[in-house]
Amino acid sequence: MHRVLLSLLLATLLSACASKPLYPPAPAKADGASEWTYLLGPGDSVNVFVWGNPEVSGGFPIRPDGKMTMNLVEDMPATGKTPTQLAREIEKVLGKYIQDPIVTVIVGGGVGPFSQQIRVLGQATKPQTLNYREHMSLLDLMIAVGGITDFAAGNRASILRVVDDKPQQFGVRLDDLIKDADVSANVELRPGDVLIIPERWF
Repeated sequence: MHRVLLSLLLATLLSACASKPLYPPAPAKADGASEWTYLLGPGDSVNVFVWGNPEVSGGFPIRPDGKMTMNLVEDMPATGKTPTQLAREIEKVLGKYIQDPIVTVIVGGGVGPFSQQIRVLGQATKPQTLNYREHMSLLDLMIAVGGITDFAAGNRASILRVVDDKPQQFGVRLDDLIKDADVSANVELRPGDVLIIPERWF
């Protein structure tokens, strides 16, 4: 009898601890997400159009070192730049060979820099790294990774986010969002977020 009471007491204490939020709740709207601009990164491919000069134009990959090489332009740093910024820099280099070049850069296959990618760790069905998309939400992320496992403590999950150059952690309610379809648990993500889904204790 004593062991049964002890077990029940322990279970109650663990349950109480499990239900207590570890972190402040994530804000519904992520500051800075609305001003997000796509930046180029390793693995991206870009289509460069040089007006009136098709022999210089073409599709070019951004290498793992963050640089790209195209006709007449070698080893140009591209990572962390917007397509427009890259176009202006290509114009400067091509200006040595072409009079007043007009360049347009279009992203062919977008990956983006690592600093803007979304990472999912722990008890997701398919933990992985994903490219951030404009107005991406927690629900979008859960659909992409196939939800959570049976062993996940969904309501104890958290988002690790850099705010003003300082890491902060916010709690999210995945169980409520996925199992109970509680849309109030859906929050907006921002580039570089890391979602951590812990395992249930029992």
